[in-house]
Amino acid sequence: MPSPGYGAVLILLAMGMTTMGCSRSQHLEGESAMDKGPSKTIADPVVTPEIAAEVTYNVYDLPSSQVHVVTIPPESGYRVQVAVAEGLNLVQDLAPQVGAIAAVNAGFFDPQNGLTTSYITIGGSLIADPRQNLRLMENPDLQSYLDAILDRSEFRIYDCGDRQRYGIMPHSAPIPEACTLDAAVGAGPQLLPAITAYEEGFLADNPAGEVVRDALGSRYANARSAIGLKPDGTVVFAIAAQRLDQDAPTGLTLEGMAEFLKTLGVTAALNLDGGSSSSLFFKGTTHYGRLNAQNQFVERPIKSILFVK
Repeated sequence: MPSPGYGAVLILLAMGMTTMGCSRSQHLEGESAMDKGPSKTIADPVVTPEIAAEVTYNVYDLPSSQVHVVTIPPESGYRVQVAVAEGLNLVQDLAPQVGAIAAVNAGFFDPQNGLTTSYITIGGSLIADPRQNLRLMENPDLQSYLDAILDRSEFRIYDCGDRQRYGIMPHSAPIPEACTLDAAVGAGPQLLPAITAYEEGFLADNPAGEVVRDALGSRYANARSAIGLKPDGTVVFAIAAQRLDQDAPTGLTLEGMAEFLKTLGVTAALNLDGGSSSSLFFKGTTHYGRLNAQNQFVERPIKSILFVK
């Protein structure tokens, strides 16, 4: 059933961030220790005027997945941005090209023609438009879902004068007063505060209440990618990778990903393209999410990334 309260979530960030601590000027000299345990919450860093919070990378061992997490506190001096490949490109190649210290795969695309199926805005201009993808717009099986597909949720970056805002909301949602849209990338559905798979055309039932469409295999374990926001403005990149040590299908369902993000203190989250696309880059190392039949991680070229610089 559709989730109540489908709409916009905004996180307000202050600009003019300090560059002390493990920040831009130090290029993240040291990673945090690996933190294992599915129910453990990453504590929000205590920040003083003399010490800036660090951008950190952690791995969580869950029964059916290893979840790779990059956490970007607002005091770190880094900002989240959007980049798009001219065609398709690996995250491990695209991230260094834009000078990223961390990146995660982002929007949906058609692997057959390399065209986007998500809206992408950079520098205030719409540079990738799913309405120009005829394989999407003229697909007879999708005609009844097109309105929902073209209004799926997106991660937005606003310029609000002396402030920066991040938001997760449907594509048609208005821009906040006194702000301009700097960048955005569509994906979906929202995972928190509620999963909006029905509202965004990913899930559909017949009159008997039986699921007749599940575009993401959302009820089954798979590799997943997501971006989340905490109330204090912290941004979280996460991918749920499949496990090498199990024969059964591994990874997380959409609900499982949402529940995991809650344990980190995330209150708003957006599902990103998953499966073979799931990729997370941190300090020169790329982690992939999907295993193939030979039990090797799939390195799949993608269309867009969310990155930290």
